[in-house]
This record gives sequence, C-alpha cells and structure tokens, in this order.
Amino acid sequence: MSTSMIPRLGVNIDHVATLRQARGESYPNIVDAARVCLEQGADQITIHLREDRRHIQDTDVESVGLVTKKFGKPLNLEMGCSDSIIEIALAIVPDWICLVPENRQEKTTEGGLDITNETNYQRVMNVCQRFKKILPTTRISLFIESDQTTLDHVTLLAPSIDAVEIHTGRFARDFISGNDLRDHLRQYQVAHSHIKGLGLSFHAGHGLTGESIIPLLEAKIFEEYNIGHWIISEAVFKSLGIVVRDLKNLINRY
Repeated sequence: MSTSMIPRLGVNIDHVATLRQARGESYPNIVDAARVCLEQGADQITIHLREDRRHIQDTDVESVGLVTKKFGKPLNLEMGCSDSIIEIALAIVPDWICLVPENRQEKTTEGGLDITNETNYQRVMNVCQRFKKILPTTRISLFIESDQTTLDHVTLLAPSIDAVEIHTGRFARDFISGNDLRDHLRQYQVAHSHIKGLGLSFHAGHGLTGESIIPLLEAKIFEEYNIGHWIISEAVFKSLGIVVRDLKNLINRY
C-alpha cells in the first residue's frame, strides 16, 4: 500500500447552499449540514467561496468554521486567487486552503489550475507565499491536472505548498461512460510518485461517486478524497448522514 493511513473523506457541502440560494431562504441550513457530516464520520468539511457567491456566502465560511472547530476537524476552503477572497481567507484562518481556477460561465470547476502559464504561475506563487507568511499554520493545496508539465511546475512551487489535489473529473466521466480507466490510473501513479518525492500530500477530488471512487481506493495512492455533488444528490433519497456514513465505511474497508 502506497499510503500508510486510511484515506480521509472531505465532504463538500456547497450544494446544500445551492439549494438554499435557489429560493433565497434560510434553509437548508449549511451549519446543520456540516454538523451531520462530521457526526457521521467525515474527516473534513470543504466549501468553495466563489467570486460570484453562487452558493457559499461570506458568513457561511465563519459559521462552518465554528462547527469544524467544535468537532476538532479541518475546514478546507476552496478559493480562486482573487484579492477579495484572499482577504476573507486571511481573516477566517481556515485549516486548509485549496487554490482552484474560476470561470464565471462554468457550471462547476472545469479543470485544474494552469500553472504552466507564466502569469498564472506567478500569481499562484505570490498567493502561496503570502499565505505562508501571514498564516503559517494554514496548509495550502493546489487543484491541478496530473500531466507531467504541470507536475514539473509543482516542483518549483513545492516549498510554498503542502499538497496537491488531482482533478479527477475526466476519470469520473470515463468511469460513468464505461471507458478504459488504465491510462488515468497510470498517470495518477506517476503523479503520486512525483508528488510524494517532493514531500507533499496527494489528494483527489471532483466528480467522484460511491462507485467511481473504488478503483482509486484499490490503487491506494490518494490520502484524501473531497466529494460533494454526488453526496448531496444521494442525500435526496437516503439522507445526508447515511450517505456520508456509508461512504466513510467504504473508504475504511480499503
């Protein structure tokens, strides 16, 4: 086994807020969602504060952070490299920050950070160094693709980050379509070796379900999975607590 510990489950509760914002009501309560997930075994709560505020709102970040502190579990704040969001993160002091790309027209995050672009690379480096200087206890992850060129640029950023989260969206779509997954798995193995060689943690996220996670669990390379949309969708039929508990039990079995 490449990882020595049971992988962690981070539950992304953005889409509880999506449902709330659809009607502008006070329900469903994002704090209750975080509490239920943690009570049922989630190792971390993940939320994405987008510039367009389409789901998570500024006040949610602080209130969810209070819940995670009560349970002694991390808050993972996904965010773009915009100045306004950076200021909020500096004030809130999350346990983890995951830097992600943002596009106002996208339905969801469409891919990893393009750190092979010099302008993007410098922006990401500056943001990481700023966080490390001001919030030395906050750990930083980059949401990236697993290609070699991107990994080479991670090498340059390694002193300023703690982990990468591999964008698994294409893998997840190929799983649903019944396509061959071997190229994805080989690429993830290579990426794992590269990232662990830098002393960084190796996470996965985007598009994963209770079924598509199984080949990744069998590969035993990822230390953390961040899953949201599928969990909230399944909760419509089974309840949030049951879905989180069953998924955590599945991860534990591997």
